[in-house]
Amino acid sequence: MALQQVVEQIVTGLDYDLVEIERSAGGLLRVTIDLPWTPPAADAPAPVLEQFVTVEDCEKVTRQLQFALEVDGVEYKRLEVSSPGIDRPLRHEQDFVRFEGAVIDITLKAPIGAAGGGQVNATRKKFRGTLERAEAGGWQIVWSDEPPVKPGQKVSKKRVPAPLQALGFTLDELRDARLAPIVDFKGRAGKAGSAAA
Repeated sequence: MALQQVVEQIVTGLDYDLVEIERSAGGLLRVTIDLPWTPPAADAPAPVLEQFVTVEDCEKVTRQLQFALEVDGVEYKRLEVSSPGIDRPLRHEQDFVRFEGAVIDITLKAPIGAAGGGQVNATRKKFRGTLERAEAGGWQIVWSDEPPVKPGQKVSKKRVPAPLQALGFTLDELRDARLAPIVDFKGRAGKAGSAAA
């Protein structure tokens, strides 16, 4: 059985989602897992705090994977099982549904070209913005090129904010998509309805 199949079978059999498998130099095999996510029901009460992968979860998956990989004769020197972290990759449609409204970083396979139009550089491939459902049924990222306000900086009330820009995309056009690694040291109180991980 192929490595992907073996790992996916073990991880899903233990009720986790397989996010990513990565082989690195020196024989490192890195497996990233997450807790399964189901969309909230329309009539569900207030959102429940999202749970995260714990060290115990990683230990449980590591023990099972070590045994399964040994049985299948998979060559590796070190196995590392971890949670996705704050820059979690988005790979499947369900990931985009789960993190709708979150700030993400995307990299396109090809530059947007002249079709992008507007104020966006035609050779640009990388974007950071809020993930939203597009009216046409796909996905879009919305951003403003206005520089962030620095702490203590006075902002004129007369200043006109930079316009919002949007770029529609399909999953096939993406080279990479990840949650933007934004750390808020003020806690989660202000993000009650947010689905950030």
